[in-house]
Amino acid sequence: MTEPLLMRVVDRSQGAMALPADGLVVSQMLGDILGVAVGDTLRVEVLEGRRPVRDVRVAGMVDDALGLQAYMRLEALHRLLREGDVVSGTAVTIDEAERGRFYAAVKAMPAIAGVAMRDEALANFRDTMAEHMDLSIFINVLFAAIIAFGVVYNSARISLSERSRELASLRVLGFTRAEISLILLGEIAILTVLALPIGVGIGYVLGQLIMAEFTNEVYRLSFVVNPATIAWAWLTVIAATVVSGLLVRRRLDRLDLIAVLKTPE
Repeated sequence: MTEPLLMRVVDRSQGAMALPADGLVVSQMLGDILGVAVGDTLRVEVLEGRRPVRDVRVAGMVDDALGLQAYMRLEALHRLLREGDVVSGTAVTIDEAERGRFYAAVKAMPAIAGVAMRDEALANFRDTMAEHMDLSIFINVLFAAIIAFGVVYNSARISLSERSRELASLRVLGFTRAEISLILLGEIAILTVLALPIGVGIGYVLGQLIMAEFTNEVYRLSFVVNPATIAWAWLTVIAATVVSGLLVRRRLDRLDLIAVLKTPE
């Protein structure tokens, strides 16, 4: 009894699974809908041929990504349905150079209803997804950058407004523009650095909640975070902070010392 290589049962957390010698392996989502667990018995009704009805033990559960599936080894299925060595589909690997001959042979066999090429299906899927995902990612990153810039810039403006008298006093006492800029912008930089890991934690939890809400009977999305994703998020916030700091620095350079010092408390 050899393990399959082309058509495998894949669990989202455990990877490829080996099917037991007997019994059904059902999708975790299907098991939740039917209210069954490993060891329970399911009544299976075949809707073609002699339409047999059989009781089958649930031998395992798999957290797969698509649909509501039930898996069983071919030998066990043949015993269950009391049928011969028949199949409704097969997966094969073909030499790319022999693809033309393969198509010609398939067309000459009326028993084959259709052929699906995995590489072409994957290419079409990726092209379609890339067309929409690239635009969605660009829009999300753009809005994230705008929001990050607005938050940091407003915080810097508020801090400048509240401390303008103190900063002007320091300028009168002999501090340079660079020194008073370091006082204000250094505080913003420290707050930004402290906020980055906290934002990653909040984003991680929020991402898990969003993926959980998208889970349904048709597909289950896995939440995957790459280091590059965190790096791009940090770079976006850092870039927004730098731009905000440069704009605030310009306002600091134009600070009217006399007008600020004459401002009543």
